[in-house]
Amino acid sequence: MTRLSPAALLLASACAIPASPPAVTPVAPTALGLAPEAAPAISDNWWTAFGDPQLDRLVADATAGNPTLDAALARVAQAQAVLASRDAANGPDVSFDGSAQVSRLSGRYTIPPPYAGTVRFIGQAQANLSWNLDLFGRQKAAIEGARASTRAAGLDLAAARLAIAGSVVQTYIDLARAEAQAAIARRTIATRTDSLRLVNVRIRNRLASNLQAVAAQTLLAQAQTALVRAEGARALATNALAALAARGPDYAAAIRPATLRLDTALPLPARVPADLLARRPDIAAAQARIEAAAAGRQVARRAFYPNVNLAALAGFQAVGLGNLLSLDAGTVGAGPAIHLPLFDNGRLKADLAGATAGLDLATADYNDRVIGAVREAADAIALIGNLAQQRARTAEVVRGFGETNRLNAIRVSSGLDSKLDLVDNDVRLLDAELAQANLVADAARQRVALVLALGGGVPSAQEPAR
Repeated sequence: MTRLSPAALLLASACAIPASPPAVTPVAPTALGLAPEAAPAISDNWWTAFGDPQLDRLVADATAGNPTLDAALARVAQAQAVLASRDAANGPDVSFDGSAQVSRLSGRYTIPPPYAGTVRFIGQAQANLSWNLDLFGRQKAAIEGARASTRAAGLDLAAARLAIAGSVVQTYIDLARAEAQAAIARRTIATRTDSLRLVNVRIRNRLASNLQAVAAQTLLAQAQTALVRAEGARALATNALAALAARGPDYAAAIRPATLRLDTALPLPARVPADLLARRPDIAAAQARIEAAAAGRQVARRAFYPNVNLAALAGFQAVGLGNLLSLDAGTVGAGPAIHLPLFDNGRLKADLAGATAGLDLATADYNDRVIGAVREAADAIALIGNLAQQRARTAEVVRGFGETNRLNAIRVSSGLDSKLDLVDNDVRLLDAELAQANLVADAARQRVALVLALGGGVPSAQEPAR
């Protein structure tokens, strides 16, 4: 019978490791068509550029008590605990075992007389030492994976803070939009109420017909409907802000009218910048998860190699209570222990295949996030330019309808036209003014969307603020 030496066993075990290469590779930044220049610096507290102290307070409240952040913080603590556990497993482990029991010893076994067949006290007190020498780096790979997962959890926290701040700012812009539209509606209501009053005076003096009164009342109802719609939108926005801050209706009721400057210019690029991927914490988190998955794959590969431990013990073992305290009852032992997998019915191969699939999954998720990030930034840049053109055209429309309305009012007051003939122009003027307020808010929201697409003011994707 041929005996295999330990070296031959080790070689056979290493040769049995299947290749199992990853099937997915990370997308190359050079393939994304990014601009050569970097994006301008963005302040950590970029929302303060809008100049509204209430907005600053709302962001602070939301980023202090939001359940999403609580969950992200818990995941960071969980990842740190796993890392501490992996680090602890890399050193020596010392334990103490003690037992005491009264037992009848078998008279037909290994215990000799006079103890055989008697009831005796059996005691043991023993200190144990074990140390995984990690000769093939399996434990080191596990620590590296846990460290990468901890970094990913910290980056997720930074991404969650950025997303919550962005949601607060965009919701606050919706609040300002609703308030601007309500102001337009109130101004129009005041004008049309005066117009209806004048029409009624002219009817009493038999200078106008009831049809003109109906027309004036219709225009007034249109403006009143716009006001109700705007007030409803404001209520929804305040409720959303309260929810983001994890507060209730009383918090929403205390929100005052917005004073932010919607046309505030943020330092934003005209093209998708070359450093986009390095700026975004969610992309960096996905990259860290690739590193964690790669380390997990190394753990699975190195499980094919022997596991060598150093073990030692020292203590007392005795039959009889008095014997336990004698020096002759002492016991010591030390030596190496080796575990070499030879046949496991395919478990290690399955573990390696699963770890490789996990690496492919992490890489695919990274690629998906990268492509999505580039599109988000490109869409925001394109929409900012498009909204600027829409605002310019809408401003011309508002000016045109406003001038037409002014000239028509002169003709009505001179008796050259009736109010009934001017209904269409009045309706179009209010719609154009509301659309203009919408475009101003949409433009501000898109600038915020671009800030978020660029990673906001996160100082460094590799070292997120905690």
